[in-house]
This record gives sequence, C-alpha cells and structure tokens, in this order.
Amino acid sequence: MPKTSRAALTSLKLAHRCVEFALDKKALDPIILDLRKISSITDYLVICSALSEPQIKAIATGVEKSLKDDFGRHPHAVDGFPTSQWVVIDYGDVMLHIFHDQKRPVYALEELWSDAPQVAILHSS
Repeated sequence: MPKTSRAALTSLKLAHRCVEFALDKKALDPIILDLRKISSITDYLVICSALSEPQIKAIATGVEKSLKDDFGRHPHAVDGFPTSQWVVIDYGDVMLHIFHDQKRPVYALEELWSDAPQVAILHSS
C-alpha cells in the first residue's frame, strides 16, 4: 500500500489517525481537544488510557510505527516511559498522551484544557 503524502495529512487527520491506531491497541476513552484558538503549544491534544504498562508501550509503539509506515511521519519527541505510567508523543501539530487509567485523573489534562472544544471521534466501518 503506498504511503499517503505528509502534506495530505492535516493536523485534524493526524489526530484522528492517532486515535485510530491507539484503538487498534485497545486504548480506552480517547478524546481529541482542539487547542488551535487557545494555545500555541499544539493544534490538537489526543488523550487516551491503558490498563497496564505493557499496553501503554504497545499503544505508543503501534501509533509511532503506523504513522511512520503509512504516512512517513516521525515524532519530534517522545517522553516518559511505560513504567512512569504516562507517555507523550509530540508530532508538533498533534500531541498524544497515553496514561495508565489510574494516572489520567491525577494529571487531569481534560480539566486543565476544559475551555478547549472536544472533537468528535470518527468511527471506521
């Protein structure tokens, strides 16, 4: 299957692909927050949860590999480790946060960015 060009992958499409690839690894409760009008840190913030450290690693690895293989996209940075129960993958225009389900409420990014509109998740058929 040919790669889709990087230019064809808008920020919003990238956010949706992050959710899709995270769900492929059984991520829980994914959301996309639109930060374009309230912050210059990133366009979209994607947040999801996992039930274990191995699952955090599987989600992070799966998203990185799929975006590289399908779209030629590499993260600018990856921080955290599954053992810290939080990994963030920074694609510049999209940041993906993967939390252990018990740590997500501790960091409460949804509350921190509560003024950001939530984007509907597209469901593949």
